[in-house]
Amino acid sequence: MFSSARSSAVIPTLTLLLCLPVLLFFVAPRFLPPRQITISLPDELDDLSLFHKAIAADSANLSRRPRHRLPSTKSHLSSSLRSPKIAFLFLTNSPLHFSPLWELFFSNVTHNHFNIYIHADPFVGIPPPTGVFSGRIIPSRRTQRSSPTLISAARRLLASAILHDPANAYFALISQHCIPLHSFNHLHNFLFDLNRLSPDFEFPSYIEILSNESTLWDRYNTRGENVMLPEVQFDEFRVGSQFFVLNRKHALMVIKDRKLWRKFKLPCLNIQSCYPEEHYFPTMLSMQDPNGCTRYTLTRVNWTDSVNGHPHTYRPPEVSPELIHRLRESNSSYSHMFARKFSPDCLTPLMEIADSVIFKD
Repeated sequence: MFSSARSSAVIPTLTLLLCLPVLLFFVAPRFLPPRQITISLPDELDDLSLFHKAIAADSANLSRRPRHRLPSTKSHLSSSLRSPKIAFLFLTNSPLHFSPLWELFFSNVTHNHFNIYIHADPFVGIPPPTGVFSGRIIPSRRTQRSSPTLISAARRLLASAILHDPANAYFALISQHCIPLHSFNHLHNFLFDLNRLSPDFEFPSYIEILSNESTLWDRYNTRGENVMLPEVQFDEFRVGSQFFVLNRKHALMVIKDRKLWRKFKLPCLNIQSCYPEEHYFPTMLSMQDPNGCTRYTLTRVNWTDSVNGHPHTYRPPEVSPELIHRLRESNSSYSHMFARKFSPDCLTPLMEIADSVIFKD
């Protein structure tokens, strides 16, 4: 009888032990941080090959350009620019839900003024985009939040755009949750306004660069204390929005960099402070050419009620002409050109005010 009781106690115990791996498989992801994706050596070598090709192509195009003296008037400079283009770099891990709105944005604009490039996470199975986005996906790799894969994806987009068209003069990084706040002509006229030229006849880059954030120390040490040394001192470390509009000079700086990338690609120990894509670009450009950057982003984000590092997501009831006008407002002397984060079901109310509000400048 004692043996029978012991056997009956063993059976549930064995059952629990056998079920434990299954339970952990389903339950653990809810409580444990996701395992960080590492960048494989083959992927790293593929990227380096792409970067070398883009840099070489840019150098070859530069050597073929006529060596004009610096123009003495703005009108001469304007004629020498020859119709510069904006490269729109869409970084996504889901379908481009707002493609109909972007189609309107690009409508009645010739391809002499823009190019589109899409980095689409191949592990998600995104349907092939249509319309103006058709055939614009570049060779892409898996991406993950709070990992350096987002830096790699942005660098891949920059290199692809530099290699593809020497006329690409500005490079705007866009997410699938972004919407335009102005017409294409308004954006193009703003970016290539000759009054914005520096004394060296260079247009600025629009990237947020912050040095006084309360979380700066935690973010700096997210890979381990003083791991960023000696390449990046704490007083050189910067943070800012990952969504930028870079000029060609700065886009080339990004894909030429090897020194800082060796630090920023290291895995994070503290996931809560790990946002490499918000650290790498502001830090690198602040170190290499701080005067060439405005330190402001052209993409409006609402952080007033962020959750787990995600900004406020706008829902259909919030979409209105008043919201668009409010999102355009900026702390700088110019308007925001893009805004995020919008839920996919905002498409219908956005389309309803596209012509009358969004694209009416």
